[in-house]
Amino acid sequence: MDEKMSWTVADAVDSKGSPADRTKTGGWAPAALILGIEICERLSTMGIAVNLVTYLGGTMHLPSATSANIVTDFMGTSFLLCLLGGFLADSFLGRYKTIAIFATVQTLGTGMLAIATKLPRLRPPPCHTTAINDCKQANAFQMGILYMALYLIALGTGGLKSSVSGFGTDQFNDRDEKEKAQMDYFFNRFFFLISTGTLMAVTVLVYIQDEVGRSWAYGICSVSMFIAILVFLSGTRRYRYKKSLGSPMVQIFQVMVAAIRKRKMELPYSVGLLYEDSPEASRIHHTDQFQFLDKAAIVTESDFEKNVSSTPNPWKLCPVTRVEEVKMMARLLPIWATTIIFWTAYAQMITFSVEQASTMERSIGHFQIPAGSLSVFFVAAILITLAVYDRLIMPLWKKWKGKPGFTNLQRIAIGLILSTVGMAAAALAERRRLSVAKATGNTTATLPISVFLLIPQFFLVGSGEAFIYTGQLDFFINQSPKGMKTMSTGLFLTTLSLGFFVSSFLVSVVKGVTGSNDGQRWLADNINYGRLDCFYGLLAILSLINFVIYIICAVWYKPQKPKPALQMDTLVIGHSAENKC
Repeated sequence: MDEKMSWTVADAVDSKGSPADRTKTGGWAPAALILGIEICERLSTMGIAVNLVTYLGGTMHLPSATSANIVTDFMGTSFLLCLLGGFLADSFLGRYKTIAIFATVQTLGTGMLAIATKLPRLRPPPCHTTAINDCKQANAFQMGILYMALYLIALGTGGLKSSVSGFGTDQFNDRDEKEKAQMDYFFNRFFFLISTGTLMAVTVLVYIQDEVGRSWAYGICSVSMFIAILVFLSGTRRYRYKKSLGSPMVQIFQVMVAAIRKRKMELPYSVGLLYEDSPEASRIHHTDQFQFLDKAAIVTESDFEKNVSSTPNPWKLCPVTRVEEVKMMARLLPIWATTIIFWTAYAQMITFSVEQASTMERSIGHFQIPAGSLSVFFVAAILITLAVYDRLIMPLWKKWKGKPGFTNLQRIAIGLILSTVGMAAAALAERRRLSVAKATGNTTATLPISVFLLIPQFFLVGSGEAFIYTGQLDFFINQSPKGMKTMSTGLFLTTLSLGFFVSSFLVSVVKGVTGSNDGQRWLADNINYGRLDCFYGLLAILSLINFVIYIICAVWYKPQKPKPALQMDTLVIGHSAENKC
């Protein structure tokens, strides 16, 4: 009996609901099937996003700023819907069903987009003039079909991203040393594989879009996602499934409601008088921050159900540990807020920077580089930075400081600095491009200036993403309560979403309030007539101000201090988490 129990994983079941047999379920093979569907998702989403602005301007004949906002709203919605996907996975569907359902939705969306870009009736007639104002823009019906396809893709992306990484880690038992090492390896390679999918999207897929046809490229996305679904479903019997513990949002609302109900009550003189029913080993040390929330743990007679005296109503009374979990999430919010502006700068790399590239000389011999493929320098910067950090910086830093690399907060700071410098470089490059446009005539289709002038801005922001993405992910996972890891990952992804939405907001505001004596705005319908360099300069200034605020928040932030009895265990866990990244 004991030997049989050693073959099972305590907190996981198989596809039939029986305890998962570690010899028949889980491990790297099922995790690889899950990673395959994530790579195809990246291929589809990024392959569409990085080159969508040229389709909106060149084929649908939309103004520059409008095209940029459509792209950023699409990407922002994709990441925002991760919260919906996470809620459904935690509360109702589970991660497996969530991935299967939303992957199917994304497949339908990419298929619909392939049809929308193929049928002549779903786009306006071709325009043979360089002046966008003289072209017939897409009508409401044509834009409606395009929006429907894009937001089906966004819905699918949101559901997938909320569950793929979590379901992948479910295939490993963190209580087994061998499987825990495999899980660490899975984490380390997850971002690398995402970047690989993005690299394929901005090279192969963008080239097919420009040289063969967009409908062919989007059709490839739909077919590849369909194949990925079949591969994913083939592993159904080999996966490990973990039971849902409910949505952390409900637990947070319970603490807030209980604290509000008791807002007029005085806290007891001793913390020991507050309610606590959590097991001793899992209790969280009480902190003095956000003392208002402590009122949720004040005991009154009305807190307990009438017929079951030992069971308190969770909407009236919460244990101290539950309150401290909410406090831990609240302490993450200042760091969360100050990382949003990075993704606003990032949004320019797939919108205005692509439009810049479309006006510049992109030939290498007889080969014409697609404007959307300039993002290859962005992805290359990410991969190079990760390799240099892993193989050079970490060993040197460990030798000098005795620590295995920068802390998560330090990595976020480096990312913010690099994006600030990247926006400044973008402003200088655009000023140079505009001077050439003015000298040669603003109506010139291809300006006599090399597109490689844009490499610094792509490389700086790309390197910044390598630091900030890994730093944010590490920070939100390791500094959140154990039962709220999925929610904290969703919180991290909302910074990407809000960054794109802030970009759309800034574009709308700047387009509305800026102008010159002749009525020309910073963000003109044709960027050769605008002052995009001023917009980039504004982003550089905002990024610098945000960095100062971030430093203040990072200094203020205080991680949860463990109880003395648990000090050694927590140090071991923390050391393992640092090695993970």
